[in-house]
Amino acid sequence: MTKGTSTFGKHRNKTHVFSRRCGLKAYHLQKSTCGKCGYLAKRKRKYNWSAKAKGRNTTGTGQMTHLKITHHRFRPGFHEGTRGQLLQHPVHLKDFSD
Repeated sequence: MTKGTSTFGKHRNKTHVFSRRCGLKAYHLQKSTCGKCGYLAKRKRKYNWSAKAKGRNTTGTGQMTHLKITHHRFRPGFHEGTRGQLLQHPVHLKDFSD
């Protein structure tokens, strides 16, 4: 049995294709699972033994479109559509000459 050039000529079929969840070429066709994100499982694949990999895929590594808005709305207690204090009680418009 050879370990070199003639063996590499046998590599004709694909084992991994692009994953629908993470987009990497890690979805194993025969196993029907992604080696990166564990796609087809409901929960995303992550392990404590790889802290660096967890940091690459955690909250804050993307655009955080929804979370940025939520954090901004959190400060006044999610009050939306309320009129300002000066408009509701226009004390500054009263004539104090009386």
